[in-house]
Amino acid sequence: MENSLPLESPSLSRRQLLNFLTGAVVATTAGAVLYPVVEYVLPPAESGEDGAILAKDILGNPIPASQILAETPGTRALVAGLAGDPTYLIVEENSRLNPMGIVNNCTHLGCTFPWNSVDQQFQCPCHGSRYSADGSVLRGPAPLPLKLVHVAVRNNQIWISPWTELDPRTQAQPWWV
Repeated sequence: MENSLPLESPSLSRRQLLNFLTGAVVATTAGAVLYPVVEYVLPPAESGEDGAILAKDILGNPIPASQILAETPGTRALVAGLAGDPTYLIVEENSRLNPMGIVNNCTHLGCTFPWNSVDQQFQCPCHGSRYSADGSVLRGPAPLPLKLVHVAVRNNQIWISPWTELDPRTQAQPWWV
């Protein structure tokens, strides 16, 4: 009895090769067309090492450090920081920014609040919480101090990065980490 195994047709392997080549050409062409579209739609990455981001204004434009440093010492400038949270930057003597920024979200219910330059404290208008200049609680109902972030100036850009070390006000692990 003769072995009756089906013979593979050479045209079948050619067909597979042509299908593969056609698919590869279509995928390459689609990728070449879609790549610039995706790059245009996605915003440019404005982050640095350690999760640092550029400080931005209310419209989302990066703020040059020279603009904030032109303010008088003691000024608290409000910028958009990490995750878009409003963050106070403090102008110090000698045209420097304090390396510690304070996030403008009350730890009671998340309200934003102004800096009261007369009383030298942050005052939450929602339920009356008061915070010192470094963000420590002076009066409740806020249970915790304000979040801190690192602030650095490099090449006239303000970089804000997460604070993960011990909280210098409490000498404990930060509650926001």
